[in-house]
Amino acid sequence: MAPIHVLAGAQVVLPTGTVQDGRVIVEGTRIAGSAPGDAPTVDLRGHWLVPGFVDLHNHGGGGAAFSGEADAALTAVATHRRHGTTTLVASTVTDDMDVLVRQAGVLSELAEQGDIAGIHFEGPFISPCRKGAHSEALLRDPDPAEVRKLVDAARGQARMVTLATELPGGVDAVRLLADQGVIAAIGHTDATYEQTVEAIGAGATVATHLFNAMPPIGHRAPGPITALLEDERITVELINDGTHLHPASLQLAFHHAGADRVAFITDAMDAAGGGDGRYQLGPLAVEVSDGVARLVEGGSIAGSTLTLDRAFKRAVTVDRLPVGDVVAALSANPARLLGRYDRVGSLEPGKDADLVVLDRNFDLKGVMRRGAWVVEPQLD
Repeated sequence: MAPIHVLAGAQVVLPTGTVQDGRVIVEGTRIAGSAPGDAPTVDLRGHWLVPGFVDLHNHGGGGAAFSGEADAALTAVATHRRHGTTTLVASTVTDDMDVLVRQAGVLSELAEQGDIAGIHFEGPFISPCRKGAHSEALLRDPDPAEVRKLVDAARGQARMVTLATELPGGVDAVRLLADQGVIAAIGHTDATYEQTVEAIGAGATVATHLFNAMPPIGHRAPGPITALLEDERITVELINDGTHLHPASLQLAFHHAGADRVAFITDAMDAAGGGDGRYQLGPLAVEVSDGVARLVEGGSIAGSTLTLDRAFKRAVTVDRLPVGDVVAALSANPARLLGRYDRVGSLEPGKDADLVVLDRNFDLKGVMRRGAWVVEPQLD
C-alpha cells in the first residue's frame, strides 16, 4: 500500500476558492480524497498550500541551459523544481538548424522520461526587427517544411513553436502546427494588427512574452498586442520580474485578457538561481548585473533570471493581484494549455501530488513533486 500523509492547517487554494484550515491528503504520488485517522500529519498552520507551478517558457537555470547535453538540462530542471516549478517546458534559442535538431533529440528523451513536459522552439523563425537576444545571422523565414523538420526531430515532444507569423510562410506554418497538435505562439514579431488577426484565425493560441519583442500599441496602428489581448482564444505569457514589464502593463493584460488567459513564465536563462556574471544564451554572450541579463553586444534584455516563486510573490505583494488569480496564471492556465490539467495544475484528488508551501509573506518553504519532497518544509 502506498504511504499516506496529510498536509493540514494551511490556507489551501483550490479551483473553487481558498479553504481556511484546509488539508491535502497525499497517497503515494497522487492526491487522495480520504485518509485513515492515524495517517501522519504535517502541520502547515500559518502557511499557504498551492499547486506546483507550470512554466511554459524556460531556457535554463543553475548555470545550465536546455541547449546543452542531458546532464545540463537536468541541472536546470532541478534548479527550477527547488523554486516550485514541478512541470517545465524546455525552451531552445535560435541556432543552426542542425544544432536545434540535435538539441531536440536530447530534450525529447528527457520528455519521454518525464523530466520535462516537452519542448518549446523559440526561434529561428522570428523577425530580425524584434530579435531580442537571438543571433540575427541565424534567423530564417518560417518555411513550413523547416518548421516540420524541427517538430519531427522532437519525436512527438514538441509543445510550442514561437513564430513571427508575418514573415513568408508564417501563416501556413501556423496551420501546420495546429494540424500537428503543437501550439503556435506569436512572438518576436513585427506584425500589424491585421496580420496578427490572420495568424490567430489560422490557429495561433499563445502570445510569447506579451509586450516584449513586438511593436507597442499605437492609436492608429494597434499592432499585435491589441489583437492578442482582445481574442479569447489567446493565452498571453507575462514575465513578472519587475524588469520586462511595467506594473501598469501587467494590470492592463489582466484587465483585458482576464485571469483565465494569463500564464506567468520565467523565460529564464542559465543564470536563474545563480548570481551575477558572464553567461551564454545560445551563441551569444550575456552579462548579468543586479539580476538583470543583457547581451554583451547591444545591451538587449536576454531572457531573465526569474524563478516562478519570485513571480508569485511579486504578483501578490507588489501587483496586489488576488492569490487565486496568481495560482491560475502559474498553474491551472498553463496546465490546460499543455493538455495536462487532468494531472497537474490544481490540488484535486486523483492528480499528481505536485504542490508548493508558502509562508504568510509568500516566501517558498516547501516543494513536493509526485508525492516526494523536493524541498522539505521549512516551518517556523
